[in-house]
Amino acid sequence: MFRVLSSPIQLVSSNTCTTKISSFLSKRLASTLIISEPITSSSSTALPAGTLSAITAAKKIPNNDKIDILVFTNSSSLSDETKLPSGINQIYTVKDIYPLAENISNAISKTTGTYDYIVSCSTKFGSNVLPRISSNYDASPVTDIIDIIDGDTFIRPMYAGNALSKVKNNDSIKCLSIRTTAFDKCVEEDNSNKATITELEVDATTSIEHVQSNVSENTGRAELTSASIVISGGRGMKNGENFKLLDDLATKFGYNITAIGASRAAVDAGYVPNDLQVGQTGKVVAPNLYLAVGISGAIQHLSGMKDSKVIVAINSDKEAPIFNVADYGLVDDLFKVVPELTDKI
Repeated sequence: MFRVLSSPIQLVSSNTCTTKISSFLSKRLASTLIISEPITSSSSTALPAGTLSAITAAKKIPNNDKIDILVFTNSSSLSDETKLPSGINQIYTVKDIYPLAENISNAISKTTGTYDYIVSCSTKFGSNVLPRISSNYDASPVTDIIDIIDGDTFIRPMYAGNALSKVKNNDSIKCLSIRTTAFDKCVEEDNSNKATITELEVDATTSIEHVQSNVSENTGRAELTSASIVISGGRGMKNGENFKLLDDLATKFGYNITAIGASRAAVDAGYVPNDLQVGQTGKVVAPNLYLAVGISGAIQHLSGMKDSKVIVAINSDKEAPIFNVADYGLVDDLFKVVPELTDKI
């Protein structure tokens, strides 16, 4: 049944109609490629915790009907029988090639999809690869997103988290990085709809070579950004050997749920590797319990941990800024308190 309109009707050609319909459909349906954190042979889950948060973020994009994942791995942890979160369409794997930004860029060109969004985590890994990917599409990346309003509008923190900005991005291909602590980890499994896993053949770049990484030894302890409990040491630890006090305490709390972190001062002093740094220029964490030991509480450190559920501070300086954000504080010598606390747990 048709209704006659009083206003004149403008006739358009079939080609114009097709173009408008295609444009309309493209706005309705979107596709996303997630650049996963690398998978190592010691990874405890099929997909890293940060990648699970990126999946949750991708699902918040309106009308996003396809989510693909690109992951570099040196293990065989992914197979057609692997239980994966729901909503994943396809996983592209690249094996035994170091995940340099140039290699990841080459791998994206090997995928078969055409994507409206490319999403990474706002970690050191994601911060390294996203600018390179964005340059390929002449796009401006939107980084450290903590909320998605619609397909073009995002919320991100500014000034060490003291202000929030609403950013609108009109690029045809949007390159985004998400703060992993702002999105729950997507763990809902869909056994009836397994993702297709495709291994890509990628030529490693010859223009740049990975020489060395300054990272901590993998002991099987919980990963810093996904641990339920984080114990961090600062300049007050005096040297790297004293971090064993924190490691002993972390073991008492639970090896699989507790991670060791550090302030920038401790990292810059060479006490621990820089992948343990918590703060604005390190990793952002939001555990159930954050224990700050010998950390003064500089603003750049607070921006990386102030969203923790419970914050406990141990410091000999009662004027230390860390006590302004701590739920519980103890003014005492950490070298006396930490061993006592370890013995009593």
